Amino acid sequence: MYRLKRSEKCSLTERVMQFGEGNFLRGFVEWMIDRLNKENGGDYGVVLVQPLEKGLVDMINEQDGLYSLYLRGLQKGERIEETRVVECVTRGINPFSDTEEFFACAKNPDLRFIFSNTTEAGIEYKSGQKADNFAELTFPGRLTLFMKKRFDEGLRGFILLPCELIDKNGDRLKECVLKYSRDWGFGGEFEQWINEENHFTNTLVDRIVTGYPRDTAAEMEKEFGYLDNVIDTAEIFHLWVIEGDKKYAEEIPFHKIGLNVLWTDDVTPYKKRKVRILNGAHTMMVPAAYLAGLETVKDAMDDELVYSFMKQGMFNEIIPTLDLPKDELDQFANDVIERFKNPFIKHYLLSIALNSVSKYKVRVLPSVLRYIKDNGSEPKRLVFSLAALIAFYRTDAANDDAEVMEYMKKASAADILLKTEYWGEDLSFLLPSVSRYLDDIEKNGVRKAMAKVVD
Repeated sequence: MYRLKRSEKCSLTERVMQFGEGNFLRGFVEWMIDRLNKENGGDYGVVLVQPLEKGLVDMINEQDGLYSLYLRGLQKGERIEETRVVECVTRGINPFSDTEEFFACAKNPDLRFIFSNTTEAGIEYKSGQKADNFAELTFPGRLTLFMKKRFDEGLRGFILLPCELIDKNGDRLKECVLKYSRDWGFGGEFEQWINEENHFTNTLVDRIVTGYPRDTAAEMEKEFGYLDNVIDTAEIFHLWVIEGDKKYAEEIPFHKIGLNVLWTDDVTPYKKRKVRILNGAHTMMVPAAYLAGLETVKDAMDDELVYSFMKQGMFNEIIPTLDLPKDELDQFANDVIERFKNPFIKHYLLSIALNSVSKYKVRVLPSVLRYIKDNGSEPKRLVFSLAALIAFYRTDAANDDAEVMEYMKKASAADILLKTEYWGEDLSFLLPSVSRYLDDIEKNGVRKAMAKVVD
């Protein structure tokens, strides 16, 4: 079989620079841009910049920027499988070995968009860094140098859409850039250009990208008829919420091809919706599902009791605490359930259970507190899930900070609920219910205990 290559030179204009060449962005952003090019006559070429010294750009360049993307999932109950060759990547750059080539991109007047996904730890400012030590700089540090080159050329600024999964990712990135600019004495005019000529957006991204299919790659290559070292796989569902001036949407009009990309004045409600419904459902379900002998999310969806427990918690206790239109929340929740049922994704419960204490605080506890405030009663499934979490930490399956695991394994429920550094407040008012559920789990097993809170 032949290696996936272009038959002719790529003619796309390089309008996009992307820091990050990994699976997520290639299965999310590049998929959108490729569709925009092919379905709406777009001319968006993407230059990939490797954020770490070791990465995929050599393999991507070996294939002239081409790769196969395989989307798999459920859509309105129907199994969907879709394969496409993504063709919008013009080249990849390793800035550690090709620093001049990287900075040369700043001179391109057509370059307009900067995307990034450098992991949650990537948007970081470190004091004392030196501008002449490129390899040691954080991503925002390298970006600051790149933008200074752009400024020195007298060219217009960028629209920046960071995709790192942190709150206010655009604001955080801009804050880091300005700090580096001041550290390195780049001057007030450059800072003014940063503020006035560049648009840093806060974003929320949502798609499960499962990456290179090691178990089935050989079969897929046989089906494709060519070799591909950087096959990517993802679910069908996608959502991109961008907080920013909607006029910029016309510069990269994803809406014209029906993609689920929303420009909004405030990303917060959408983030809260995702964290409370999708992540919250995961966190409230996983400890109980694992204690019930299950292994994956799909197993939990196929288990009538666990599925009912999760669904009732989602629709009866989480959704009523959110301040968005109910039909919109119901639709999102139904999409989440369909995603959980995806037969192509093997999402292990123990992977989701990592650091469950801190996840419960962020993902589930706000729904518990709001429900009590609004109703004057406890949300029994969400409170049961806290008891199941305590029971789970008493097993050897928990995976968390060593100190947290030791404490949770030995402490009483009363002491755990008093641990304000875990929960942000004293949860002793939940002790009667949590103790009752926990005793039931430990005496009668999680299934019998869970059945009592399922209508």
